[in-house]
Amino acid sequence: MNDAEKLVETVRHKKLPRKILLIRTLLVTIGAALMAVALELFLVPNHILDGGITGISIIIAHFTGWRLGIIIFALNLPFIYIGYKQIGKTFALTTLYGIFILSVTSIFLHNMIVVTDDLLLDTVFGGIILGTGVGIVIRYGGSLDGTEVLSILLNNKLPFSVGEIIMFFNFFIFTTAGFVFSWERAMYSIITYFIAFKVIDIVVEGLDESKSAWIITEKAEEIGDAILARLGRGVTYLKGEGAYTGDDKKVIFCVLTRLEEAKLKSIIEELDSDAFLAIANISEVRGGRFRKKHIH
Repeated sequence: MNDAEKLVETVRHKKLPRKILLIRTLLVTIGAALMAVALELFLVPNHILDGGITGISIIIAHFTGWRLGIIIFALNLPFIYIGYKQIGKTFALTTLYGIFILSVTSIFLHNMIVVTDDLLLDTVFGGIILGTGVGIVIRYGGSLDGTEVLSILLNNKLPFSVGEIIMFFNFFIFTTAGFVFSWERAMYSIITYFIAFKVIDIVVEGLDESKSAWIITEKAEEIGDAILARLGRGVTYLKGEGAYTGDDKKVIFCVLTRLEEAKLKSIIEELDSDAFLAIANISEVRGGRFRKKHIH
């Protein structure tokens, strides 16, 4: 799941308690401010771009001399309205507030200071700070770039995924950056975008992400007991049937953390090396007795 799809999953339609609302507002403020710091202190002074509406805004600001924050806010307004109509009021208000904070902070920081003139440091740290800021805002129900909203809507009408549509937009933007600034700056921009994309995943999903495991084995009870005793994870037994043989199969299902994956594999290898194992990432786990913990 990419970051555009993740932001839709975080939208909540019920009325939030005041304490939670205040915490979300504070975190969205921090996230938007971090993006402004990345842009004004690391990327823009060195002609390194982000993707999406922000990248277009940087190019327009270069030609017109207008403040980047004003352009970002103006270009995103139509997409905020679309988001309000198609996704929901909470998403639209969170996005509007986040982009407002981004714009104001960007105007305040404009030409204030350049942290370093080293292009590699600007690229890496700019991407990390940018991804952290955007990831925080996405995690708490908003967005800082209207391209994602447009991509979600176009996905319903075009035979392309959200990620492919965003990639098409960014290919156009980075190609334009090559002509406007230089191809070297365009390549640095792509590196920044890649770093930010990975950091967004970490912020939204967390370092200690959860995984689901499906195990088909002739020794289901033995492996299930070992998982419970040695990993401390509960298991669920499901009944299955082999399509080719027609034999009854017992399937083990369990949820664990990334840190426990290697231990699970060693248990299965020890007890039944012929067992079938499928492991998948899970973006969120709720309910039951599942708790994330570290292996000692």
